[in-house]
Amino acid sequence: MNDNLHKALLPQGLRDLLPPAAEAEARAVAGIIAVLAAHGYERVKPPMVEFEENLLSGAGAAMARETFRLMDPISQRMIALRADMTTQIARIAATRLANAPRPLRLCYAGQVLRVRGSDIRPERQIGQVGAELIGSDDIAADIEVIAVAWEGLTSLGITGLSVDLSLPTLVPALCRAASLSGEPFERLRRALDHKDAAGVAAAGGKAAPVLQRLLEAAGAAEPALKAIAALDLPAEAAVERAKLIAVAERLHAAVPQIVITIDPVENRGFEYHTGVSCSFFARGVAAELGRGGRYRTGGGGGDDATGFTLYTDTVMEAAPLPPAARRLYLPAGSQEAATLRAQGYVTVSGLAPVKDAAAEARRLGCSHVLDGGKIVALN
Repeated sequence: MNDNLHKALLPQGLRDLLPPAAEAEARAVAGIIAVLAAHGYERVKPPMVEFEENLLSGAGAAMARETFRLMDPISQRMIALRADMTTQIARIAATRLANAPRPLRLCYAGQVLRVRGSDIRPERQIGQVGAELIGSDDIAADIEVIAVAWEGLTSLGITGLSVDLSLPTLVPALCRAASLSGEPFERLRRALDHKDAAGVAAAGGKAAPVLQRLLEAAGAAEPALKAIAALDLPAEAAVERAKLIAVAERLHAAVPQIVITIDPVENRGFEYHTGVSCSFFARGVAAELGRGGRYRTGGGGGDDATGFTLYTDTVMEAAPLPPAARRLYLPAGSQEAATLRAQGYVTVSGLAPVKDAAAEARRLGCSHVLDGGKIVALN
């Protein structure tokens, strides 16, 4: 190996975010948090690392393979870098805020680090911004979190949005009724994740016909729900189906402009979810903008909760570019900077006299220059 690494070389899946992208992302996060705050969500800030046994307990176990671990030199205990923030918020709700009135509305923003990326999302450091509504099992909570996520995304000017509703508890309920478990269930789960109809037929046993029809039902909400409602399901699965139908219908009634699709057998990324889940997409962006859904805090024995997490990299890919700032170059010694900033200009002050202020302004990426007390736009 060559030990003389280039100074700009970073590990795979990591990158520097440069101007103006870093500023645009910060503004987008602030905008989404402002929407959440307006809906009563209070911000919390969990640490980047926690004790491994706490971070990866309960729902956090789903992220175990994606989590970096290291030894804390002070406590001599293993600690882990967060790969997702949802489970941290659940921990805070179950411990530090255990006695706070329910339902509890919390929001957050920060960075997470994962051991590996995916084909669609190769990044290993991901910005997250999201919210959790904790302490209610009412469908109104599901509707609220999806609606506020949609509002946060549209506040950034993102268009072509859709939300894909899924029910990761439906397939397990069908498999329990068909006495399908162990390796056969895992083979079936892989076939469903890859939308492999032949694999489902081979691994599904008595449940295969229904599972194939569920696989075929995925798509636009109206025909999908009609196909799902027509299925003859075992009692437990029928209860789960009713939840999905109710959320879809009430969401459409509450926010009719949301485009809804249904995927009743989707499971990847929803391993710890206990009910209706969702993914957000935007036209022209391959990866999802975020996801969320039902779960339980306290390792499954705590509060009913629902929430969402948005990924800032794909959110920024979907968002329109913000208007360029009016950058105004001020020759050295100018005294008007504060007044001009109050008028909305970004001021870039010269540190020494120059012969050609306009040329210096262009060199520094300014759109305007202060010339003889007058603001002049640069071509």
